[in-house]
Parts: sequence; C-alpha cells; structure tokens
Amino acid sequence: MPWLLLALAIASEVLATSALKLSNGFTHLGWSAVVAAGYITSFILLARVLKLHLDVGTAYAIWAGAGTAAIALIGALFLGETLTPLKIGGILLIIIGVVILNLAGAH
Repeated sequence: MPWLLLALAIASEVLATSALKLSNGFTHLGWSAVVAAGYITSFILLARVLKLHLDVGTAYAIWAGAGTAAIALIGALFLGETLTPLKIGGILLIIIGVVILNLAGAH
C-alpha cells in the first residue's frame, strides 16, 4: 500500500509541476488551481506514506528523483524543452540512485 500511495504522490507532483509551467507565472487561473491541488495532494499522500513506515530518506529520494526525471522527459516531449545527452545522463543517474536506495533498504 505505501508504494501505491508513493506512486500517486509522484504523479500528483508531476502533474502540479507540469501545470506550473502552463500557468504562465500563475496568470492562468485554471492551471494555477491544478498546481495548488496537485501539490497539496502530493504532500498529503507523501505524509501518509511516511506514516505507513516507509523510510523518509528512501521515500523522499524516490519521490523527488522520479518526479525530476519525469518532468525532464515531459518537458522534452510536450513542452518544447531540449533533452541533451548530458540531461539524459543525469536522468539515468537519478534512476540508478533510486534503484540503489531501494536495494540498500531491502531486507
């Protein structure tokens, strides 16, 4: 259950961050509302994950890392941002780091 909630927290954060770009500096009311709702939902879900005894370091690293990688890809695919080889390498390092954290926490 905590892993499902963590995935939903990541999805909410990614939605909110994507909407942040689309809100045009909070000048578009609809997208600004999506930003607020997405971040609030994400933090509530992340708090619930931590209450269910997932380690804070692991949960936060996965939440932040997966969100960062997803936003970089969304920016390149849908928002016209560039995806350079260096950015791709950074995304791969994030993914590797998340995998290592999960392996280190395995019993």
